[in-house]
Amino acid sequence: MDYSQFLAMHQEIGLLLVILIVFLFDTFSSRQIPRGLSMLSIVLFAVLTVFGFVCPVCNESVSAFGGMYVATPTMTAIKNILNVGVLIVLIQSVSWADSEHMRIRRGEFYELLLITLLGMYFMISARHFLLFIIGLETASLPLAALVAFDKNRYESHEAAVKYILTAVFSSAVFMMGLSFVYGLSGTLYFADIAASMAQGRAMLIVAVAFVIAGMGFKLSLVPFHMWTADTYQGAPTAITSYLSVISKGAAAFAFFVIMVQVFGPYYGRIWEWMLYALIILTITVGNLFALRQKNMKRFLAFSSISQAGYIMLGVIAGSAQGLGSLMYYVLVYIFSNLAAFGVISAIENKTGRVDMDDYNNLYSTNPRLSFAMMLAMFSLAGIPPFAGFFSKFFIFSAAVQPGTPELYVLVLIALINTIISLYYYLLVVKAMFIHNTEAAVVPSFRSSASERLGLVICVAGIMLLGVVSLFYSDLVTTSMENPQYIFGLFAN
Repeated sequence: MDYSQFLAMHQEIGLLLVILIVFLFDTFSSRQIPRGLSMLSIVLFAVLTVFGFVCPVCNESVSAFGGMYVATPTMTAIKNILNVGVLIVLIQSVSWADSEHMRIRRGEFYELLLITLLGMYFMISARHFLLFIIGLETASLPLAALVAFDKNRYESHEAAVKYILTAVFSSAVFMMGLSFVYGLSGTLYFADIAASMAQGRAMLIVAVAFVIAGMGFKLSLVPFHMWTADTYQGAPTAITSYLSVISKGAAAFAFFVIMVQVFGPYYGRIWEWMLYALIILTITVGNLFALRQKNMKRFLAFSSISQAGYIMLGVIAGSAQGLGSLMYYVLVYIFSNLAAFGVISAIENKTGRVDMDDYNNLYSTNPRLSFAMMLAMFSLAGIPPFAGFFSKFFIFSAAVQPGTPELYVLVLIALINTIISLYYYLLVVKAMFIHNTEAAVVPSFRSSASERLGLVICVAGIMLLGVVSLFYSDLVTTSMENPQYIFGLFAN
């Protein structure tokens, strides 16, 4: 094997260097530097994020390891989107990571977090299911340790057990489907599987069902969502925000590739109807259960389930416009959801309160946090002129592009559900601005500099992406210029 092929993995090598430097610093540095590890991790990852945007060689289409690994400008853009989200999570988590009970374990926090991102990189660039499984497990297993990071809380242990059992079961279901695929096609290359499906073997329909079920657990699609609320509630808030945005976004991109490139050309009608049902159930159930939640982390858990249904509309489109809309939606979702989690984290770190009733009259004591949370809720609900409105508009437009009646019905149901989501998102705004109480539950306090910086970035993203449509146009153009990402022109 020519080991020079590793040099094609520019972003993976960069991330691996960051992980190694963080590990060595954590191992050998003096404990007299209380915030050195956090600052080093953020600075190094910020450099990696900027590198992804400005690196000229990262925008070249390359194939390595016999076609198992592929990199294109579209994949670079997807990894850059994930990097932006991870950078915000790292910034927002500084106060928690530097707290007294976390100081001895914060090195493991940064290392495990970045290792999961490396696995997501592999999932996105994989064009062979062996590499995809390696990336999937690399992204999944360290997350179980992160969910259980707050080892002194029973809820964190419970959340970790539920997550690891679900992850193991979903991986088993997914690989069962792959065993059918390999037995019928004799290959694990994406392009070769698609070619072998031209023979029309009925067992591949069963394989598609297993693959959808396995990925459905990762995306929290209904009925594979039961672990989500308990895990989000029990995990530390920094990990919950990472699970709800970065993990979900990477799984959505990987799912797009699998369904469009591997199974789409010949079994489109079969898996499309399966996805129609999953999307309707996911959006509806997520919205209805969110109405009943009082814990803010459980509230955003069911909100993220509903958002996963909207994200899947980009997969249904199965086109360059669909991929561009999916990328834009995930980017907007990163800023919106992390803004909400940033406010929750700031309040929880100071007061330990996470219930919606604790936000009553919050505007009177913490107007800036209330303003950031209001913008996040408006964007998640899809209220113009904020970014969430345009992300929903673009993904709805991409979904109905084929012009079939069933797609119009699907988007209509999604629009009706948007009205339901508007109600429960506004419940948070009502509690902060309108609910009259004699005294606010959360006292006035000043959040840390890192928490304020994270919220400023998120608010700027919500406002900027809602005003400037250039980002969406660039993402769609990149997808159209790189059809190999969708149709798999790279073969082994």
